[in-house]
Parts: sequence; structure tokens; C-alpha cells
Amino acid sequence: MNRREARENAFITLFAAQFGGDVQEALEAGREVGDYAVDEFGEGLLALYQANAPQVDSVIEARLKGWKMQRLQKVSAAILRISVAEMLYGTEDLDSVIINEAVEITKKYGGEDEYQFVNGVLGSVSREEPKAAGGAAPKPNAPAGTEEG
Repeated sequence: MNRREARENAFITLFAAQFGGDVQEALEAGREVGDYAVDEFGEGLLALYQANAPQVDSVIEARLKGWKMQRLQKVSAAILRISVAEMLYGTEDLDSVIINEAVEITKKYGGEDEYQFVNGVLGSVSREEPKAAGGAAPKPNAPAGTEEG
């Protein structure tokens, strides 16, 4: 599975978890179905978000101009969370790739102009937010908050 597919499947998993389940249940359901199974890279993205959820949501909300996360479309919320977590806490410095793939995923799953909103928020994060110290992704099976060594 390439990185783009891994990001998309991680997005789908987080999107599904927003409907009352949790990420682990959504991961297991994806494995059972087989169509949206998440590989090690995708699991790392989900772990990054889970380990840093309050900070990620705060960074996003700061750019919503009077809105709250709860008011966002679920597609936008899920793709922003995965993308911001990767941009701030991931080990790679590829914001332009992350943004491009987030926009393409949003075009595929979101509303007509939703991708423009996602692009704007992620562009702002890329320009204004420093990458977290260390920036190492937790291992997928490691407890949240631990880093690869």
C-alpha cells in the first residue's frame, strides 16, 4: 500500500470512529471488511492523532474564525485531524504532499467546495505552526505518547 492509500484509509477509519465508535473498533472493522485496512504507516498516523488530539484540535480551532470543531463537516474534521497530526508530529517534513493528498481525499469524499476550506486551514498550519520537538511518530502498537527509537 502506498502512502496516499494509507492516508486515505487512516482518514476513513477516523471518519468512521466519529460516529460513536472508537478508533480501535474502526480499525478492526476495516480489517474484517478488507477494503479499508490500515497499514503500519496509517496506524502511525492514527496514533499521532490519538496521542495529541487536544493539541491538534486546538491548532485547527484557532483557524476556524469563531467556529468550533463540532460545527465542521465530518469529512473536513477527520482529514484535518489526520493531516495536522502528521504535519506537526510526524517524522517527515512534507507539508506540501500532506496538503495535496488531504485536498484530493476531501474532493473524493467531501462536499463540492469543502476541499478549499481544508486547503486553507492546512496552508495556515503549515505556515504558522512549528513542528513538534522530536517529531517522531509513535509505533502503531505502542501506548500513546511513546516514540519510535
